[in-house]
Amino acid sequence: MREDVQDYYGKQLQGSEDLQTNACCDLTPPDWLKPILSSIHDEVLSKYYGCGLVAPQSLRGMRILDLGSGSGRDCYVLSALVGESGEVVGVDMTPEQLAVANRHIDYHRKKFGYSASNVRFLEGYIEKLDELDLQDNYFDIVISNCVINLSPDKEKVLSEVYRVLKPGGEFYFSDVYADRRIPAHLVEDPVLYGECLSGALYWNDFENLSRRAGFADPRLVEDRVLTIENPGIEAKLAPARFFSATYRLFKLDALEPACEDYGQAVIYKGTLAEHPQVFHLDKHHAIEKGRVFPVCGNTWQMLADTRFAEHFTFIGDFSTHYGIFAGCGTDLPFAGTTTPATATAADTSGGGGSCC
Repeated sequence: MREDVQDYYGKQLQGSEDLQTNACCDLTPPDWLKPILSSIHDEVLSKYYGCGLVAPQSLRGMRILDLGSGSGRDCYVLSALVGESGEVVGVDMTPEQLAVANRHIDYHRKKFGYSASNVRFLEGYIEKLDELDLQDNYFDIVISNCVINLSPDKEKVLSEVYRVLKPGGEFYFSDVYADRRIPAHLVEDPVLYGECLSGALYWNDFENLSRRAGFADPRLVEDRVLTIENPGIEAKLAPARFFSATYRLFKLDALEPACEDYGQAVIYKGTLAEHPQVFHLDKHHAIEKGRVFPVCGNTWQMLADTRFAEHFTFIGDFSTHYGIFAGCGTDLPFAGTTTPATATAADTSGGGGSCC
């Protein structure tokens, strides 16, 4: 499949208008990101095939790796966000895309007013990062935008991401997922595969692969239904449904398989410039500035043991365990076991505290 994908993105597609479905269509960016996008070179933008927004919070000074960096759009956006002291490395296997990205390194250096570029691009496979001399525990953040579905070995991609991330680092990425496993004969269709559909993981397989790689508690940030908008391709894939989704996975060894209640809470200080009132950790955690927000132990660690720690006040510790954190889709498995802890957590989850 690698050769088919290289041909599709290197030769057949000359721009986003050549795509046959809406699987790789971009989202409307937030207002704070629009000035940066307006600085990106037109050729880079024209050959961008992402399906999500991969610009997480608190990026200044970070080292970031982009898997499947293509023409370099996300790398150059992140170049502006990390600042001149940060570093962005893009990996892609398609020479034509890399040529576009490399052609505009100096253009973006000048646009952002840097004395030296903080971006570089490497040719290689995202499931073979070990062949690119990318060292262990080096990157603060790894991102990817609608590319992992194109890899023939998704489990190796996740294990390599875990290897190169620092402890407390984050894999923040958008991709296409299916509501079921795709039949092999459709996976082998080069157009369906190139359109980021037939290579899409069944969402539950993805979550299990993530846990096996070491990412114990995958968090869904946002998602949307893909309508495909090509009757012929829709008919081939029916009745499978597809979704574009953004996940964040943290490299934290102490995360537990379930959300456990230790009576903890956090208070967001409102100190992130682009998010002054609300910090969105994931789809179920919109943490308002100044409000005491009850959290499970895993959420506590995702904030306390990562780059986000300085932006929060932390209440409590791990000294007392109160059972499962209610409202996470997991509860006591026994009949007639509504507990005071369950009732308390359920009451708070609707008013500002929630787990996954």
